[in-house]
Amino acid sequence: MSQLLSLSNKELFFLLFSCHTESELEEIINSNKDIFKQSNWFPLGGNENNYGVIENQQASPIAALIEKITNSIDATLMKKCYEAGIDPKSDEAPKTMESAKALFFPDYKNWDLNSHKKAQAKNIQILADGPKLNTSLTIYDNGEGQHPADFEKSFLSLLSGNKNEIHFVQGKYNMGGSGAIIFCGKNGYQVIASRKYDKTGDFGFTLVRQHPLSNEEQTKKKNTWYEYLKIDGKIPSFEIDKLDLKLHDTLFETGSIIKLYSYDLPSGSRSVISRDLNQSINEFLFEPALPILTVDRKERYPDDRNLERDLFGLKRRLEGDENKYLEDYFSEEYSEEEIGKFKVTCYVFNSRIDDKNIKETKETIQREFFKNNMSVLFSMNGQVHGNFSSEFITRSLKFNLLKYHLLIHVDCTAMNYNFRKDLFMASRDRLKEGDHTSKLRKFLTSKLGTSKGRLAEIEKRRKDSISVDAKDTQEMLKSFSKNLPMNSSLMKLLSQTFKLDQKDDKPQKKEPEKKHVKKEMEPFKPQRFPSFLNVKASTVDGKSCINLPLGQEKTIRFNTDVENHYFDRVEEPGEFKIGLVSYQPKPNDAEGGNAAGKSENVEDVFNISTTSPHDGTIRLNLNSKAEVKVGDEIEMKATLTAAGENLEELFWIRVVEPEQKKEIINKEEKGDNENMGLPPFVLVYKEKKEDFSTWDEVGEGIDADIDYETVMVPQVSGDNLDKIIINMDSHVLKNFKSKYKDQSQLEVAERKYISSVYFHTLFLYTITKNRKYTIYQGAENKDEEIDLQVYLRDLFSSYYSEFILNFGTNDLLQMMGT
Repeated sequence: MSQLLSLSNKELFFLLFSCHTESELEEIINSNKDIFKQSNWFPLGGNENNYGVIENQQASPIAALIEKITNSIDATLMKKCYEAGIDPKSDEAPKTMESAKALFFPDYKNWDLNSHKKAQAKNIQILADGPKLNTSLTIYDNGEGQHPADFEKSFLSLLSGNKNEIHFVQGKYNMGGSGAIIFCGKNGYQVIASRKYDKTGDFGFTLVRQHPLSNEEQTKKKNTWYEYLKIDGKIPSFEIDKLDLKLHDTLFETGSIIKLYSYDLPSGSRSVISRDLNQSINEFLFEPALPILTVDRKERYPDDRNLERDLFGLKRRLEGDENKYLEDYFSEEYSEEEIGKFKVTCYVFNSRIDDKNIKETKETIQREFFKNNMSVLFSMNGQVHGNFSSEFITRSLKFNLLKYHLLIHVDCTAMNYNFRKDLFMASRDRLKEGDHTSKLRKFLTSKLGTSKGRLAEIEKRRKDSISVDAKDTQEMLKSFSKNLPMNSSLMKLLSQTFKLDQKDDKPQKKEPEKKHVKKEMEPFKPQRFPSFLNVKASTVDGKSCINLPLGQEKTIRFNTDVENHYFDRVEEPGEFKIGLVSYQPKPNDAEGGNAAGKSENVEDVFNISTTSPHDGTIRLNLNSKAEVKVGDEIEMKATLTAAGENLEELFWIRVVEPEQKKEIINKEEKGDNENMGLPPFVLVYKEKKEDFSTWDEVGEGIDADIDYETVMVPQVSGDNLDKIIINMDSHVLKNFKSKYKDQSQLEVAERKYISSVYFHTLFLYTITKNRKYTIYQGAENKDEEIDLQVYLRDLFSSYYSEFILNFGTNDLLQMMGT
C-alpha cells in the first residue's frame, strides 16, 4: 500500500478501525511512516518500565477480556451517576454496585424479560471482526466516555488508582484494562476511542502497541514497553454527531469503543462468539450488574441464525426455569468471625440429560458450564476473582461422583475487608496461595463436606443406586480369608487400606436388631411464598428455648411451606434473617448484678450459618464466640420475608456446659465382620437378569457408561474403594468362555473371571494408594492427572484382563521352557 498523504484525523481513525486483523493494521502503519514515526509514540503510564505491570496481570485471554467488560460496566454506572447530579466520590453516591443498579436503573427487574434485557444489553456490546481463525474483537459501551485531553489520565494511565474512592464500581488500580494488550496478536495493537457522555467535546482516539525494539535498543534494553500514539503532541480527535461503527442496531454518539486486533481466543471460544465466547464470559461474570450483548457477523457465519445473544451471567443460565441440566441447587449463608459474611450456592447437575449417555452428558455439561475448568467460583460484585478446580470436589470434599456434576459459587462481596484483601491477586483472576485462601478452603471443606450435608446426601444416593449381592460377595471373601494367613504380607498390605480386624474364634452374642417402623410422611407441597415460620424447640414457661453447648455448634430447625429455591431464584427471591432481641448475661455472684455492655449485634455473639429451605425446613447453625459464658440467655428473632408482612419467630438461647463427645459406633463394623472390611463386588449385565443390575442402572453410581469393552469399574468415595463393578457381558469374558462347552466348566470360567478381576483390582488399588503414586496421561499441551479409578478401568479394558485370565503361573513357566 502506497503512503497516503495529508490524512485527516477522521480518515486516519476509519483507516485503522476498518482493519480486520493485525497484519492489515501493520500495512497501514508501514505505509504511513510520517504519521507513525517513533517520536509520535509515548509509553503507557508515562513510564517505559511498564512491561512488568502489563505482562503480570491476567493469566488467560478470557480473564483479561473480562477486565475490559468490567470497565464498560463501571463507565455505564458512572455516567448514570453524573446524569443524576451525584458526585461519585461523595457521601450521597451509592456504596455498593447493587445499590447503584437499583438507584440508576429502577426498572432493572424487568431485565429478566427478553425484550427489556436486550434493549439494555445494546449499551454494552462485544462484536467479532475478521476471519474465523483470526478474530478481532470490538468492545463498546454507552458510558461516561472521556475527553481527548483526559485520555492520558484514564485509558492510558497505570496504577493511578482513579477509582479507589468510588465504592459502587469494580475497578480500583487503573491497570486491569491493560491486561488484554498482551493477547492482541504478536504486537499488542488496540484502538481506543471515546467521546464524553454530555457531548461537550470531540471524539478522540489513539493506537496502543508493543514498542518494536530497534537493533541498538536490543543491545541496551532488557525488556520492551507498551506505548500509544499522539499526533503533534496531542491525542488525535475530530468533531462528530453520530458515527456508523458497525455496532448492532446502534450508531455511536458518546461512550467508548476499543478494538483488540487478532485477539488470542482459547480453543472452545473461537467459533461463533455469540455462543462460545458468550458462554466463557458467563463463567467469569457470574452475576454482572448489567446485561451485555455479544454479536458475530453474517459474513463470518452466513448459516448461523442466532448471531446476537445477550449475556447476563452464569447465575441466570443456571437458575432459569427450563434448565434441563440441573438436578437441584441450594445455598448456605455464613457469618464467621475472621472471614465475615458470605454466601455459598451449590449447583448439582444431572448424571443424564435428554437421550444422552453418561459420557455424552458429562461432555455437554463441561462444554456448556465448565469451559475454563472452574468448579468453585469466588466472586466480588458478580465478577469471578479466583477459583478452585474439580480437585477440591474429589480431594477436599471427597465426593468423587460429583466431580463433573457440581459447581460451587462463593460470593465474597460482603466478606471482611482485611480478610478479602489478602484473598485475591490484584489482577482479579486468581487466588493468592496464602493463609487466608487455606483457611477459606478448610472452612468450605468442613461445612460442605460434612456427612450430614446436602451434598453428602446426593453423593450417597447416587452411590447407593448400585445394590450389592452380599451373599456372593461374602462367600468369596470367606473363602479368601480361609486361604490367606492373617499374618501374611498380603493381609498386612490390605489392612493398611481396609479395616481388616482379626476375627475372634469365640462366638459373639448378637444383639437383637431394633425394628423401626417408618412413619409415612405427607408429601411436601411447596408454596411460592411462605405462610408460616415455626422454630423446632422445647417450650419453657411459654417460650421456645434451645440449649447451646458452649463452644460447640448447634443446629436449629425452622418449619415453613415455601419452595426450596426461595432464597436463590432470580424473580422475587426471599430472605431469612437472624437478629438479637435481648442479651441477659449470667449474674456475677462475686460482684453482684449483671454483666454490662453486651453487644446488640448478633454477629458479635455468634458464628452463624443458614441454609436455603429444603422440603419445608430451614437450618440455622450457631456457634458462640468468646464473650459468651455458660448461663447466659439470649433472646433472638428469626425473620422470613413473605408476600405480605414478614413472618417472625422469637426463641431463646440458653448457653450450657459443653457436651461430651459421644463415641460413634459404625453399624457395619458392629457385626461379625464377615467380609473383613473388603469392598463388595457387583455383577452387572446388559439386559435385566433376576437379582442383578443392568449397565444403565449402575451408571449414575459410577458416573460412567458400561459397554462390551468394559471389564470393571471401581466405585470410589474420597480415598475409599466402596464397590467393584464387574461386567458379566464383556467381550473379555465372552471370549474366555468360548473355549468351554460344559456347563460346569463355564461356571468355573465365570468364577475365575470374577475372582481375577476382583482381587487384581483390589491389590492394584491398594498398592497404588499406599505408595502414594500419582498417575498422569499425556495430553495436548501438558500431562493431565488421571484419577486412579479411571486408570484402573482403562487398564482392565485393554489387554490386561485377557492376560490374567489366559495365563496362569504354569502357562508362563511353560512359555519360558521351565
